[in-house]
Amino acid sequence: MRRMFSALIMTTTLAAPFVVPASAVAGERHVNATITSRTYDPYRRDYHVWDRREQRTYRAYLAERHRAYVMYQRQRLAQRRAYWRWRHEREERFEHRRR
Repeated sequence: MRRMFSALIMTTTLAAPFVVPASAVAGERHVNATITSRTYDPYRRDYHVWDRREQRTYRAYLAERHRAYVMYQRQRLAQRRAYWRWRHEREERFEHRRR
């Protein structure tokens, strides 16, 4: 009886990957995870959440300047400073238009 039970357990563990539907496994891979991080702006002494919105704004900044995409973390200090200056000026323009 004991051998029969252990053989049954072994068979189910070996057969389990074939029994699970492929759609259930494929569904697990497409989890929408958003990665956000905080970036410190030393010129205004504040933090910014670096998420999809900030990434989109950063890409718009590079496109406006006709520059190739380089990760923000790999930019030189002067280029980071120019980005934050542009970013804050842009925010101020949008706030002024709302009034």
